[in-house]
Amino acid sequence: MGGEHIMVKDHSDNISGWSRPLRGLHRPTSVDEVVALVQAARAARTPLYPVSTGLNYGYGGKSPIVEHSALVDLSAMNAIRNAGAISLANPVAVIEPGVTQQQLYDYLQRHCPELTFNVTGSARHTSILGNALDRGVGYFGPRKEDLFGLEVVCGSGKLLRTGFRRLGDASPLACSHPYGLGPILDGLFFQGNYGIVTSACFRLIPRRPCRVALSLALRNEADLPRFIDALAHLKRAGLVESVTHIGNRARSHATLMHGITGYLETHCKMTPAAALAEAESVLERVAPGEWASLAAVTGTKAQVRASLAEIRRHMKPMARVMVVTEQRLRYGYALTHALRAIPFARANAAAIAAIRPLHALALGVPTDAAIDNLLWRAGRSELSAAELDQSRCGLLFINPALPLDGAFVARIIAALKACAAGFGHPLYITINIETPTSLVAVINLLFDRGEAAELARAHACADALLQLLHGEGLEVYRARADMMAGIVGADADYWATIRGLKGELDPDNIIAPGRYNLP
Repeated sequence: MGGEHIMVKDHSDNISGWSRPLRGLHRPTSVDEVVALVQAARAARTPLYPVSTGLNYGYGGKSPIVEHSALVDLSAMNAIRNAGAISLANPVAVIEPGVTQQQLYDYLQRHCPELTFNVTGSARHTSILGNALDRGVGYFGPRKEDLFGLEVVCGSGKLLRTGFRRLGDASPLACSHPYGLGPILDGLFFQGNYGIVTSACFRLIPRRPCRVALSLALRNEADLPRFIDALAHLKRAGLVESVTHIGNRARSHATLMHGITGYLETHCKMTPAAALAEAESVLERVAPGEWASLAAVTGTKAQVRASLAEIRRHMKPMARVMVVTEQRLRYGYALTHALRAIPFARANAAAIAAIRPLHALALGVPTDAAIDNLLWRAGRSELSAAELDQSRCGLLFINPALPLDGAFVARIIAALKACAAGFGHPLYITINIETPTSLVAVINLLFDRGEAAELARAHACADALLQLLHGEGLEVYRARADMMAGIVGADADYWATIRGLKGELDPDNIIAPGRYNLP
């Protein structure tokens, strides 16, 4: 966007309370300000492009896709509105779009540590609401299941509350009953642009007394179909209630490399070059296979013990089964770190140092580890995770939804890898078993976006991957802004219906056409 435009608001509620022009950057701090901004945008015929914190890396970030849009940064709306009422008996947080994973985690740790929530692998300072509305996937399940009772400023300027929040937040039903009476309107605002969501009810999760992370490393790549089918059985049987993440070798190595080299440089006084060389051998030792999975098993001690026994029975014939707890990691690290002069001990200490944030993530602790790894690869490890856009790290996601069928998934993954290889791109793949009948694949391309040729090659590769998926009768479950022309072109009638729904909620098309609702 161009230079920042500061909003000036008087005490009136009409559109004249806003300074003009509307182009530039706006940072509302209240629902009233969002209403006034939308009203002013209608009068000025200026499209608004809202972002929560703008850290939607790999999908378009905070860049509007319609010219002359005004950027609406909602990060200053960061209240947990019912903070004092959150408890085990009331496990719901009413959050605004600027509330981040870290903010909510810190609040719960201080005031109600018996509760946790569905954490994603994105950075600590990503918006919970923004990610959930884009149908992101957390470690405990699809985040769309966590939201209800939305408060929305529609493109018409009307304030709409869905479900029983229409009764007002003082109603005992507002934040307890998720469905309301009549049609459930919440779904209109997931991956849509009919309005600006200014708050929503977010489900919290009581902490189980026993929580372990489960790591399964597939021994033989040819067994991937059987591996997926066995994990599907565990999901359907309720033995693993969390999302199971199955990462390929490229993903696992990229995720762990920064933590391993950081340990070797800091604690073993190695040069960056020496640390990188040793890190490669560490990874060959601790993550030698092509596929490995991570999930959480929780419950009472007896429940976890029984689930693990069943999981071992099903999975041991094809995978190395490891049960990881914070206590084991802590003791293992203390021992191997003390003996780090010995190569074997040093390798294990470095691996544990890299694994600990990921283990914590599976149990509900947000981390920047994934973005820190990208910054390290881009040579900008001095930047924070919120500053990824200041690096030359190029990141594009292609994320298909897939049926939970091992043979089918293995065939599609092989086809996607072969297609990307034709463009000189490895694929960084995580397969997430999201529901008992389906999974989603999170696939990314990495490149130097400062190089025009690399940028063009990456986009050409991404386009080819999308075409391959469409040829198989598949679709992505989350889309980048630049993909939408190809998606809409493949099913114009459906998207015409989606556009038509805007007439009532956003008659002047003020909320900028986004990735899912093109003009």
